Amino acid sequence: MTSNETRHRRRGLFRPLTVLASLTLALSACGAPASAPPGQGGTGAAGGGDGSKVIIGVGGQTLLTYLPTTLAQELGYYEEEGVNVELQDLQGGSKALTAMIGGSTQVTSGYYEHTIQMQAKNQPIKAFVDMGRSSGLALLVAPKNEGQIKSIADLKGKNVGVTSPGSSTDMFIKFLLAKNGMQQTDAAVSAIGAGSSAVAAMEQNQVDAAVMLEPDISVLAKRIGHAPVILEDVRTEEGLKEVFDTDAWPSASLYAKTDWLDQNKDTAGKLAKAIKRTLEFINSHSGQEIAAEMPEKFAGGDKELYAKVIEDLKKTLSKDGSFTQDGVEAVLKTQRVANPEVGDKDIKLGDTYTNDFVK
Repeated sequence: MTSNETRHRRRGLFRPLTVLASLTLALSACGAPASAPPGQGGTGAAGGGDGSKVIIGVGGQTLLTYLPTTLAQELGYYEEEGVNVELQDLQGGSKALTAMIGGSTQVTSGYYEHTIQMQAKNQPIKAFVDMGRSSGLALLVAPKNEGQIKSIADLKGKNVGVTSPGSSTDMFIKFLLAKNGMQQTDAAVSAIGAGSSAVAAMEQNQVDAAVMLEPDISVLAKRIGHAPVILEDVRTEEGLKEVFDTDAWPSASLYAKTDWLDQNKDTAGKLAKAIKRTLEFINSHSGQEIAAEMPEKFAGGDKELYAKVIEDLKKTLSKDGSFTQDGVEAVLKTQRVANPEVGDKDIKLGDTYTNDFVK
């Protein structure tokens, strides 16, 4: 193995990954289920809140980037704030967005970049609490291509797995292609979802590479028996700076149609406060304590190892739910490169997010 290959294999891997190599098969086969169809997934409604039920569509509920959305429910924070919440587990961020635009959900737990994409289409939506300061994404090479795909350029003519077309995983690969002087059509993308379906697609070599998140990355490592080859990784501050040239890149957030926010300020405030309290809980508790609060099935029968993944990913989460100007500008820059529908259009960033509800 060359030094360059070694760098790609090891770069960005979390320190606990040597321990996580023993992550049980159950986490993939049982504990990280493939996302359910709209209206059939999630962990149910939080009872006891006043007023109408708020349905939040989640862009892949088992993915740890969206952990605060589920944890807030498990801790009872939605109920304590007086809002009745139902979570719907959807296959990816783009599907969660589509459900909200179509009216089957009111709020989306998805990536902030969607607010920019929709403004470019003259459909105003606004994020009102930030959960992630990094997208938590990594571009992995499928086992069959280790030693053959060594760079982004080697993806030409290959098939790359993403959670769903139009999702943040899709935007990530498009950005990387453009950044490396390639056309977006140089590599095809295939929807592989999240959880067990994504892990299986890579393990069984159904795709040549894939953009993945935790815990799927660590599950894959266990299934193939070694750390996967990683081409790019923004789970770390070093990787975030290398790929996006920024220290903050707002990712998982709660967003809604601007009209809905204007008409439901009290409810939005309660949701934002519940998430902010959850972020404070995460910051002040260990991965083990957090894992103990999460649904049992998410841990796949091995909470100790699930907790190790959570502990390391804590660094990618927001501390207080606030967006930063530098962060949103970094996301816009990414969209201008990766998304022709945004391109050089006049985007008013002030209309895509607000910190009013987390003050």
